[in-house]
Amino acid sequence: MSFTFGQVIFENRHDAGRQLAERLREYTGRLVLVLAIPNGGVPVALEVAIELKAKLDFVVTRKIPVPFKPEAGFGAVADDGTTIFNEELVKSIGLSPQQINEQVSAVRAKIRQRSLIYRGDRPLSSVTGKTAIIIDDGLASGFTMMAAVESLRHRRPKEIVIAVPAASAAAVKRLEKVASRVVTCVNSFAPRFAVADFYRYWHDIDDDEAARYLSQLRSQHLL
Repeated sequence: MSFTFGQVIFENRHDAGRQLAERLREYTGRLVLVLAIPNGGVPVALEVAIELKAKLDFVVTRKIPVPFKPEAGFGAVADDGTTIFNEELVKSIGLSPQQINEQVSAVRAKIRQRSLIYRGDRPLSSVTGKTAIIIDDGLASGFTMMAAVESLRHRRPKEIVIAVPAASAAAVKRLEKVASRVVTCVNSFAPRFAVADFYRYWHDIDDDEAARYLSQLRSQHLL
């Protein structure tokens, strides 16, 4: 589906997850592990895991913010230390090795904190021989998802499927090169892309809300 600017596609992340699950029905009954990127990807992945009757785990990734423009990122880090860079952007903005190292160190510290919330002392789930479906609430540049893909690849899944409700066409093109498949509900070719534009009700998920989702996942035996 293409996107017209100003057109609302999803009521909220739960609605987005249910719509995304419709496009993933073929994986029902297969050897699948759904992996959510916290925090925004968790409610989306919850709906998919329920529909597919699949277990759910997390792959914690964060963008590496540009020092003087934190809303922009020049790469991403995953919870196993996997780090990728947007080399073209790094060159264009002229970051020094010291600036890069400082930003990466800060992101790794935040990832450790978030991993404690979501995983505690639980080990990583095995994905060997399984279909790993990585879910977020949307894809802008796609570099955060790329870090997740590279992190999962080390764990030898049968295939890696990226599934998101909304994505920029540029991100889809980039990620089709590194994943077995990219599944979306809507792609946007607009020059300006913001995940929130696709949702009627949008908010940042804080750690308290994340804890409630974890409780729900445990009660439904999805973890």
